[in-house]
Amino acid sequence: MKFAEMPTLTFLPVDRLLIHERHDPQRTPPLIQRIRRSGMIRNPPIVSPLIDGSGRYMVLDGANRVTALKEMHYPHALVQVVEPGDPGLKLYKWSHVVWEMSADRFLKGFRKTPGLILCRERNPHAEASLEGGCGLALVYTCRGNLYSVCTEAQDLESRVELLHAVVDSYREHCRLDRTNLHNIDVLRDIYPQFSGLVVFPEFSISDIMKLCSQGYLLPSGITRFAISPRALHLNYPLEEFAPEIPLEEKNERLHRWLQDRLARKGVRYYAEATFLFDE
Repeated sequence: MKFAEMPTLTFLPVDRLLIHERHDPQRTPPLIQRIRRSGMIRNPPIVSPLIDGSGRYMVLDGANRVTALKEMHYPHALVQVVEPGDPGLKLYKWSHVVWEMSADRFLKGFRKTPGLILCRERNPHAEASLEGGCGLALVYTCRGNLYSVCTEAQDLESRVELLHAVVDSYREHCRLDRTNLHNIDVLRDIYPQFSGLVVFPEFSISDIMKLCSQGYLLPSGITRFAISPRALHLNYPLEEFAPEIPLEEKNERLHRWLQDRLARKGVRYYAEATFLFDE
């Protein structure tokens, strides 16, 4: 493998890395403990430069790792950089499967939220939309009934704020998981006391970058970026993140470390889809 064909790995200032979705602060302390215990960064976060010319980057994957490095007072983060138009960068969405919450409480949360209107949906092929239209999200109940979560708001920023209201209506009152399954019968078999499914709208990378550059966050767990190729199991020593090491020197050391790994045939490339069982 030639070095030029490898993922772009570099150190960047952490204050230039912006997360694009709401962060769960409860996940940070255990992650910090694991990082300190292992003494290394296993998988580098993935970032993409914002298209506003500010020199900032949006974190596509690894928001918890970036947050942990900030709280550990490291000034720089080792990241994989992907350009917004890279053909290997794809954006997908998650749906939320909700369980261990009463069906009545599940639907009541939407009805009681200001700015949202819950409408019974008769079109089985209905789709939610982030830009315009009535339906902001779709909701399947445990009985298989379908509803549109509607709003009169039209601008992108207001609709994103209402997406937070959608998620906030249930996230503290249930057990929650991300899924790409939409078969209610299958979900009922998988999840005990299945309450319902929330299907979110499609997003575009440019929309998310615009929102991120303006300081708007999406709800946690509704977007998924797929990147190919991706750098995994780097296991780079934490001592190389030391605050006293200048950024330029960090990147020079990283370059030498990568060249040494390549020379010792310590890098493997898998072109095929891969399942990892050691996480």
